[in-house]
Amino acid sequence: CTLDSEVALRVGGDFFFDPQPGDSPVNLVLIAGGVGINPLFSILLHIADLHGYQEGKGNRHKLGTVKLYYSAKNTSELLFKKNILGLMKAFPGKITCCFHVTQQCSQICKELQPHITGK
Repeated sequence: CTLDSEVALRVGGDFFFDPQPGDSPVNLVLIAGGVGINPLFSILLHIADLHGYQEGKGNRHKLGTVKLYYSAKNTSELLFKKNILGLMKAFPGKITCCFHVTQQCSQICKELQPHITGK
């Protein structure tokens, strides 16, 4: 987003991302904390499936980028972190993530270090 960009926020409740062929591409920013990642991870997997299908068969979905911001107390509480890192590698520039930890006491593994902010 840039200054004066229009954004839509949705907190809690039932939500989903179901782009239709021919829809204009949208860029998504997903924000999760702790176990709140569950529904957003499903959205992320759906987007990855659409990207994979798009690359393999040239479907009509036009997809933007996805940026996931995910916070937890420490890296051991970041659910699906290896899966998320795998999606970022599979779709570079299309799916990105920034993990934030608030109370990390131990060393952060090298694989996660470039994607971690916080303590």
